[in-house]
Amino acid sequence: MAFNLTVNGRSMTADVSADTPLLWVLRDVLNLKGTKFGCGIGQCGACTVHLNGQAVRACQTPVSTVNAPITTIEGLSTNGSHPVQQAWQELDVPQCGYCQVGQIMSATALLSTNPTPNDAAIDRAMSGNVCRCGTYVRIREAINRAAELTRNNSSKESL
Repeated sequence: MAFNLTVNGRSMTADVSADTPLLWVLRDVLNLKGTKFGCGIGQCGACTVHLNGQAVRACQTPVSTVNAPITTIEGLSTNGSHPVQQAWQELDVPQCGYCQVGQIMSATALLSTNPTPNDAAIDRAMSGNVCRCGTYVRIREAINRAAELTRNNSSKESL
C-alpha cells in the first residue's frame, strides 16, 4: 500500500504494509538514517521524531496512523544551526552519541511549547529518553542554553 507522507517539508511516498513502523519507513524506505533504532518498544526515545510538532516514538507508530507532517533530525536544519543543535555542540553534550538524536528531538518539542522551561519541566519532558552514558546534566544544561539562544535570536530579530 502506498502512503503519502510529508517529511521535513517534502512530499514522499512509501509503498509498505500499513503496520510498518514509521522508524523503518524513514530509515529503510526514505533513506533518512538520522532517526535511530534503540529498543523497538518505545522506551528509550532514540527513535523520537515530530508529528505535527509533537515528539513521538517512531518505532511504535504504524505508518498507517500518520496523518501529520513529520520532522526528523535531518529536518531541524541542514547545517546544524538550530538552537538546540548549537547548544548540544557548544556544551559538548554527547559521549557515545547514540541517543542524542532522540534527545535533541524531544528537547526541540519541549522548547516549542515551553520556551523557558525550569529544570523540573525539562526533567519531565526528557524522562522518556534514556542516555546509557548518563549525560543528563549536560543535556539539561544544553536545553537551558538552547532556550537562551532562542531568546537572544528572537530579541535580535525584533530590533
